[in-house]
Amino acid sequence: MKNELKDKLIKLLKEVECVQFGDFTLASGKKSNYYVNIKKATTNPKILKTVAQLINIYIEEDKKNPNLKIAGVELGSVSIATAVSLETEKDLIIIRKKAKDYGTKSKIEGTLNNGDTVIMVEDVTTTGGSVIKAIQEVRENGGIVDKVFVIVDRNEGAKENLKEIGVELIALVNVEELK
Repeated sequence: MKNELKDKLIKLLKEVECVQFGDFTLASGKKSNYYVNIKKATTNPKILKTVAQLINIYIEEDKKNPNLKIAGVELGSVSIATAVSLETEKDLIIIRKKAKDYGTKSKIEGTLNNGDTVIMVEDVTTTGGSVIKAIQEVRENGGIVDKVFVIVDRNEGAKENLKEIGVELIALVNVEELK
């Protein structure tokens, strides 16, 4: 089932043409001759459903934990985290990149209790910088993070950088599979 869903995901990602070629500057500041326009994927209900089903299979054992939460970083990962939350029936938390300047001024939306296990989801990783900041925020607020699922990994250091902080990066698809 896992392999069938992965093949379906690759097919769907190719259909929406989420890999574009040209000259691009990435969020990490790096230059690249291709760009993974993941918003074409994370706004597509078929892709979101497939991603959620695939992650649901991966975390079958984790789901037994009653204190498991699903987290996404604003804005790109919120739709993914929401889809996974719906599929797994686990609570959703959203990590803001910066605190609001009104209301609670929290960087974390949703309920995160001390000792909760949090599975992070991400749209694309290059070096992992954005998701590492989000992991640090969750950890500073008592959450435990040891896994990040990403739809597409560009294979440019994210896996290694996350490993350095004790987090496993699980890529649903590597960029080479989309070229």
